[in-house]
Amino acid sequence: MKALNQLKTFMRILDEYPADVPLGKFLPGFYRQNKQMGSTDRKVAGRLVYNYFRLGRALPALPPEERLMVAELLCNTQTNSFLQHFKPDWAACVGFTINEKIALIKTNYPDFKVDDVFPWIGELSAEVDKDKFLRSFFIQPDLYIRVLRGYEPQVKAELTNAGIIFKDEGNSCFCLPNGTRLENIFPRQQHMFEVQDHSSQQTAKYFKPERWDKWWDACAASGGKSLLLHSLQPDVKLVVSDVRESILANLDERFQQAGLLKYQKKVLDLTQNPDQEMHDYEFDGIILDAPCSGSGTWGRTPEMISQFNPQRIAFFQRLQQSIARNVVKYLKPGKPLIYITCSAFKAENEEAVSFLTTELGLKLESQQILKGYERKADTMFVARLTRPE
Repeated sequence: MKALNQLKTFMRILDEYPADVPLGKFLPGFYRQNKQMGSTDRKVAGRLVYNYFRLGRALPALPPEERLMVAELLCNTQTNSFLQHFKPDWAACVGFTINEKIALIKTNYPDFKVDDVFPWIGELSAEVDKDKFLRSFFIQPDLYIRVLRGYEPQVKAELTNAGIIFKDEGNSCFCLPNGTRLENIFPRQQHMFEVQDHSSQQTAKYFKPERWDKWWDACAASGGKSLLLHSLQPDVKLVVSDVRESILANLDERFQQAGLLKYQKKVLDLTQNPDQEMHDYEFDGIILDAPCSGSGTWGRTPEMISQFNPQRIAFFQRLQQSIARNVVKYLKPGKPLIYITCSAFKAENEEAVSFLTTELGLKLESQQILKGYERKADTMFVARLTRPE
């Protein structure tokens, strides 16, 4: 009976879910409207719907209930009562390797192809291991935090006291199980760490700021890269900008908690020439964390696979080129532009670097795909380029 009710709830969520809203924003509202759901009910409902979307574009003709069973087999490593009720023969196989599970599914559904989960394999950056990347969609990513300097012992103690199994990845990066309720463990101590993916933290290796440098975080969003820069060199003179005034307002609180108190803030649409605001600025470094498809983060937001239109790749490529053209001119000769995306698509990564070098005259120092799919993290791209002297 419980499994039947869980299936009914899943079908209701699927029926009411509007495709243009992130699943992570929709579900809390759904739970508020269905207060009879306890914490276990919400946890199971969330697992089912996220696993369903992890199947991506595969087996599109199957009824949702059948697709859900396929997803539950692929995405779980421990037996659960839901799969045990509907597919007891499959429930006995949840401990199989992913390749063994795929073979089992193919015997029941010969049309199943892993490539259909993410059908834009040909668009991926050359460094991406396509098989590992595809299979990573069946695994929920971990939660990563960056602990601020001096707070590591305290954070470790609090996590240990709360019974949280964590891994110290080095450089103040801690890996925690996804779904860890940090607000319950650190009710008054959120200032001790930043929630930030492992790959995002790794981009800091490309910054190399010096004391009293002037840096511009051109598409700052909530300020994660600026905080990384500040952790490396607190005396950097910083300008942050974004097209969204509301998101810059949220940035202020994060900066204050991290002790980043001196900075300039500008609302800029960098698809337009910003000379009126920026004409007398010159920078020793620019971070361009460019708007992108986000395809490297879809392990966290698998609903995006079903919603994505591949024509958006060209749209984001044009957007990135437009922004880069308006940003590069404020870079001092010999100084770095750090180009970052959370995309796995070559059009937004290597082809963007080609545009920066051939069209805008920058010199490439290094570039890298940050292979988050190898460690239950986001997949990102970072490149360091300099303006010729």
